Amino acid sequence: MELVLWHKIALTLGTAIGMEGVAWWAHKYVMHGWGWAWHKDHHEPHDNLFEKNDLYAVVFSILSMTLFLIGTFWVTPLFYVALGILIYGIVYTVFHDGLIHQRYPWKPVPKKGYFKRVVQAHKVHHAMINKDDCVSFGFVFALDPQKLHKKLMAMKAERQPSDAAPAE
Repeated sequence: MELVLWHKIALTLGTAIGMEGVAWWAHKYVMHGWGWAWHKDHHEPHDNLFEKNDLYAVVFSILSMTLFLIGTFWVTPLFYVALGILIYGIVYTVFHDGLIHQRYPWKPVPKKGYFKRVVQAHKVHHAMINKDDCVSFGFVFALDPQKLHKKLMAMKAERQPSDAAPAE
């Protein structure tokens, strides 16, 4: 199947953009669900170079490499899907591991704008250490950190028993 240039670009960019939704879903329902054993150490303080959570990047890398292989030899459009996954993976690594968690030798600290918003939203996500009380599961698209903080506080209040004794 021969694709024209705009099809290749659309498939690549569409996949890269769509991966934010896939990543959000995987973060909320897999990493904070049945896959918590791999993700838990990411929410705990540590000085290790690697985390079990990095295994998720390995899984997505294997998926991307498999699609590159299938796309190269059999189903051409899958090559561009794989390229979109790769691009998202690079953006994720720069944003999440570099900018937010500062796992690289350089330690950028955004002072304003979009990058500050992404960092703040993810910090609200990490305000809770357990798997159930988190908000903000995206990596590149960030909701308003103040609204996320209010949602987090509301969730905490719901789980706290009332200080007032019931009237008898």
